[in-house]
Amino acid sequence: MKWYRIARGLKFFLFAALAVAVFSFAVMSLWNWLMPAIFSSHLITFWQAVGLLLLSRILFGRFGGGPGRRMHWRRRMMERWNEMTPEEREKFSKGIAGRCGWEARFREPTA
Repeated sequence: MKWYRIARGLKFFLFAALAVAVFSFAVMSLWNWLMPAIFSSHLITFWQAVGLLLLSRILFGRFGGGPGRRMHWRRRMMERWNEMTPEEREKFSKGIAGRCGWEARFREPTA
């Protein structure tokens, strides 16, 4: 059982290292292909591409995470919506429409 865990950990480490290498190579290739032509910028090295991936991870969060992590707000909103009365739903919809620029949908037609 101990060897199984070690082998599993080694496989995970190798897969993670391979994934970082592939993504870094893709970032480096795309950067070196697009950025000098579009913005007249400099070419980057493999390690600078790794740094860009790390920076994007810090600034924008995970590279995946699955649907459960991203859809938690939707489930909570549906629970709240189901607990509202029809009058509260109408008031909420009109309030959101005013903030989001959808107020035309809720206006009374003028003659």
